[in-house]
Amino acid sequence: DFCLSRGLGDVYKRQDNSGTMGAMDVYKRKALELATSDTARKAFDITQEPTRLRQRYGMHVWGQRALMARRLVEHGASFVTMVMENPYQSGVHFLKEGTYNWDSHAVNCHLFNDARVRFPLYDRAVAALIEDLHARGLNKKVLLIVTGEFGRTPRISYSEGTQTKVKQPGRDHWPQAMSVLVSGGGMKTGQVVGSTNARGEHPKDRPLTPNDLWATMFRHLGIDYQNTSFLDHSGRPMPILPYGEPITELL
Repeated sequence: DFCLSRGLGDVYKRQDNSGTMGAMDVYKRKALELATSDTARKAFDITQEPTRLRQRYGMHVWGQRALMARRLVEHGASFVTMVMENPYQSGVHFLKEGTYNWDSHAVNCHLFNDARVRFPLYDRAVAALIEDLHARGLNKKVLLIVTGEFGRTPRISYSEGTQTKVKQPGRDHWPQAMSVLVSGGGMKTGQVVGSTNARGEHPKDRPLTPNDLWATMFRHLGIDYQNTSFLDHSGRPMPILPYGEPITELL
């Protein structure tokens, strides 16, 4: 049951009577026509999925978003972004020592207690999506990238929680090293590329950058990232990717 699906239905009913369609520029009109098409409405109708499959993903916002992502690519979407931020929705009890996003500083949450709620939801949704894509023969067409913004400090820090008012463990920002999951896309998966030192502090073997990951993604999408740029507001060409090479181990 998604608000977006209901909202698109309302727009579809009103658009012919409001007169606003004629006032929109061509791009906005095309976007609205796409969003209110029969294909889009069918793609967003997650109730068409078997109950058992929905339960396999998890009957919570993360699980159903993952399932929706699979439906969208099946209906022709070439790029889908799925956000797994606040787990405390869709009947998942809010944890006082938890946090709505992954900002697991000690002042925001008790790292371990929050993880006990968050990780099972995350693991179930991602695993179900990977298995479902393979079962439907979409694993060569669909490249799944699961990533965050950066890593977390290898060492635990302690601070008084804003909500709990007691001392609790957490981790801070750590851009020097992080882990990313890649699946499908016809890639050579089932391997670990690169490593850190024993404490998980810094890259040791085969250091990579986010741009190498995006170069891999652009290659899969057939985008010539080395020769593609966009003009900024001053008219200067800005490359879609200033540097980076596809990760050869995956190809």
